[in-house]
Amino acid sequence: PQSLLQAYAKFSGAPLTVNTINNSWRALKVDVPVLLSEDIVISQPAKILNFLRKQKYNADYELSAKQGADTLAFIALLEEKLLSALLHTFWVDAENYCSVTKPWFASRMPFPLGLYLPGKMSRKALNRILLTRGAPPLYSLTEVEAQIYRDAKECLNLLSKRLGTSQFFFGDRPTTLDAFVFGFLAPIYKVSFPRVQLQKHLKHLSNLCRFCDDILTCYFRLTVSGHSPAGQDTADANLRKLTQLVNKESNLIEKMDDNLRKSPQHPPRKLTTLKLAAGGEQSSPLNRLSP
Repeated sequence: PQSLLQAYAKFSGAPLTVNTINNSWRALKVDVPVLLSEDIVISQPAKILNFLRKQKYNADYELSAKQGADTLAFIALLEEKLLSALLHTFWVDAENYCSVTKPWFASRMPFPLGLYLPGKMSRKALNRILLTRGAPPLYSLTEVEAQIYRDAKECLNLLSKRLGTSQFFFGDRPTTLDAFVFGFLAPIYKVSFPRVQLQKHLKHLSNLCRFCDDILTCYFRLTVSGHSPAGQDTADANLRKLTQLVNKESNLIEKMDDNLRKSPQHPPRKLTTLKLAAGGEQSSPLNRLSP
């Protein structure tokens, strides 16, 4: 959520100041990230985005109702098809967890939390995967793993097909959908894992890599490089199915408040603060890109 919210703030011009929760014991009791604005405390990413929109920091104010429906459909696709694979890559895959995730998080936590909290987060990720993806006919963990990576690769193919040669998903201006896609893809794209199954597939989709590179360079001021493309035979059929879903959801977006959806950006009212989880130094690329 951190990279998603930071990207959205940069796209919409919201003046967020990012602070790290230095007391990791306190982080156990706080649902991070947390947005503080005057006397308002907001702790869920969806609620934070809604708050920013109500303050006129709206990255979607130029979108049509159809594009708004596209946004909802693709966000649902990301959460259904890609999130489980992202959690597995960071927290469940034993080699990645022991070599990358656990040492990085543990090094930024005081003793003895560094010994305890990463394991708790790993178990939580595994339980979530089994709860959401472990229903019949997927009875074993091996079957679940194979399915979530198949779904994730299909999702990446669909995103690549939808993006095409455009700079962003709806033209030359980044929107909420671009923030969500970046928030999901950047951790896979930039962290160096020993096991790179999903990362390898992403790096064959040159337009998604270029998409991440452009955002990192233009909005996060990081120097990055592109990668080579590869075709995907099944993307067209899957994209047609997704388009049908988008059309069904267009009526929902059309009922949204016109004033909110089309509201222009205004100058900042008051400097807001976004608190991140412990170990999330702003200067660290992994903090920016951690899921």
